[in-house]
Amino acid sequence: MEIKIIEATLLDLPEIMKLEVASFANDAWPEETFHSELEAKHTYYILALQGEELVGYAGLSKLAGSDQADIQTIAVREDKRGLGIGRKLMDALTLEARNRGAKEIFLEVRADNSIAQKLYKVFGFKQIGTRKKYYQPDGVDAFIMKTDVIRKVNSEPVVLGIETSCDETGVGIVRGNQLLANVISSSMDKHAIFGGVVPEIAARAHLEALTPVLNEALAKAQLTLDDIDAIAVTNGPGLAGALMVGVGAAKALSVATGKPIYAVNHLVGHVGADILDRGELYTPTIALLVSGGHTSLLLVRDLLNDVVLLGETIDDAAGEAFDKVSRVLGLSYPGGPEIDRVAKDANPAAIRFPRGLTLPKDMDKHRYDFSFSGLKTAVARHVELAESKGEEFSIGDVAASFREAVVDVLVKKAINACKDFDVPRLLLGGGVVANARLREVAKEQCEANGIELRIPPFSLCTDNGAMIAAIGAQLIMAGRAPSTLDFSAESTLPVTSVQS
Repeated sequence: MEIKIIEATLLDLPEIMKLEVASFANDAWPEETFHSELEAKHTYYILALQGEELVGYAGLSKLAGSDQADIQTIAVREDKRGLGIGRKLMDALTLEARNRGAKEIFLEVRADNSIAQKLYKVFGFKQIGTRKKYYQPDGVDAFIMKTDVIRKVNSEPVVLGIETSCDETGVGIVRGNQLLANVISSSMDKHAIFGGVVPEIAARAHLEALTPVLNEALAKAQLTLDDIDAIAVTNGPGLAGALMVGVGAAKALSVATGKPIYAVNHLVGHVGADILDRGELYTPTIALLVSGGHTSLLLVRDLLNDVVLLGETIDDAAGEAFDKVSRVLGLSYPGGPEIDRVAKDANPAAIRFPRGLTLPKDMDKHRYDFSFSGLKTAVARHVELAESKGEEFSIGDVAASFREAVVDVLVKKAINACKDFDVPRLLLGGGVVANARLREVAKEQCEANGIELRIPPFSLCTDNGAMIAAIGAQLIMAGRAPSTLDFSAESTLPVTSVQS
């Protein structure tokens, strides 16, 4: 459900106090203090509502004639944390501070509240001092933090994006929502002899490819590094070693050029790719992301503030299953195109392979999760049994039946999510979107259920730097502060963390 930000009034005080006490316990303000804050002319308090339910609040103080503002408080209900509500509240407060003529904003935060500190750093806050044992009776220090200048929003920033989460080295350049260049170098051939991606080889390939890919992207965009406004880079999720190459390169470029840097989420990048195809992202949307490393189902109500992971694979990713089954059938790597090729004129109903996590007993706990390990094993057992009996079998029929099982599960769960959350559109992303049968069935089922299907061009579906640049541009246009240089590669970065 959409999060709505509205200004608070005295009528909201009882509900605010319930959340105040639940959130801060010993540090909670007395009701009289909050009453005075809501009445004051120099303050601005806002609520975050989900439907009619209060899930967060925040407050700002800005005295007339002063060029500084102070964030007085911010709280999000415990069961709603991690959904981007804090960022929505901070967005609203920083915009109000700018509108009231503030040049800088101050706040205080508990030294032991690392989650809040991370949120504030996203908005450019830096620690400038410490109040010893400020929070009583706990005796916890308070960190004093400040942003130097309220940021001016760039309406069409030129952003260079770097993507190295797996085996594609991607550099893309965008101007606002417009794609200028998208260059990809794949190390797939180097992994083929191993039948899958080898992390160490992928990292080495990124090191070798990054400079020429960067130069080619700049040449295609007819720009130099001086023309770039900011740098965006994938810092997770993905292969740790591969991510480190891109993160290290982006930080070096940022330091060398003085350009701000934005560390962004790889999976959210796949969603943002649709912006480059049609100029904007229509929300809410369900996003089905299917690749060799990820199979995820997302609910996207707001690209920067409200991305929820509904489900993901609990074992093999779909692309990984294609690769393993391809090997079982004696086909080459990567498995997706090979299985597509031999299944083209075969019978997808020849063998009824299992559909993982679709039985009634699975639907409560794993309604939106995926499992392809059992399907892969079922194919292997089918082939082994036929070979042990000396029976001939159709590789095409096995491939087509396997593909049908994968596609059936992917599309059904995605359509269920659209229906369950009353979302009228489905976005596909990831390298497995190249699979012809997946696109065909998704189109059929979306048309049958009145759901809009979005599939960006394949060059924007596979891992690429342009989608990362697109997210960077959206962050800048939303007035977000750059990332600090202390972010790192995070192989298991949650999708709720759009920017690190």
